[in-house]
Amino acid sequence: MRFRNLKQDEGVAGLTILLSLVVMLFIIGLIVMIFSLMSSELRDATYTSGTIVTVGEEALTQVELIAGTELDGSAQRDAVCTVTAIVNGTAGGILIDAGNYTATSCLVVNSTASYSTSDWIVNYTYTWSADNTATDVINETSDAISDVVDWFSIFIVIGAMVVLILLTVIIITAIRGSGMIQTGSTQGSGNVGSA
Repeated sequence: MRFRNLKQDEGVAGLTILLSLVVMLFIIGLIVMIFSLMSSELRDATYTSGTIVTVGEEALTQVELIAGTELDGSAQRDAVCTVTAIVNGTAGGILIDAGNYTATSCLVVNSTASYSTSDWIVNYTYTWSADNTATDVINETSDAISDVVDWFSIFIVIGAMVVLILLTVIIITAIRGSGMIQTGSTQGSGNVGSA
């Protein structure tokens, strides 16, 4: 059986390894991006929508009310607030008529000069999209997958070290092959360049 000499590129010194490493990191990054996008869509589709929460006696100052303030429930995901009652906070809990304020979803604004000297107490309900077991699992999985890119710098350093080691081996082999150094022979004078 006759063996053919396989073509070997000369002078590349591990360039194919470095290029393979770059391609591998690109593909891993692409897969991580795809899974992150998919998990985001899955998470959004699995929230428990329509979860109702009742909030009683949230205090609002007149400084907040004149400029308009968001109720605390607005911080929740997809929150929609419905004000049930507002009472005067210092005048014995007198009910404030709906004509004295505007409540647009979770934004409450004092729209008249009436009751402008005291803080208000707001009672309201809000509906929002709550987390559940499925969204918690998807969040943890997405976080774990996205942590993969933290290892990219280590891969790059290890790949660069491999290429440098290959370059060193090639340089040492080239120097030995040139006859410029003694290779351990004990016969003869061992003088380089002597006639």
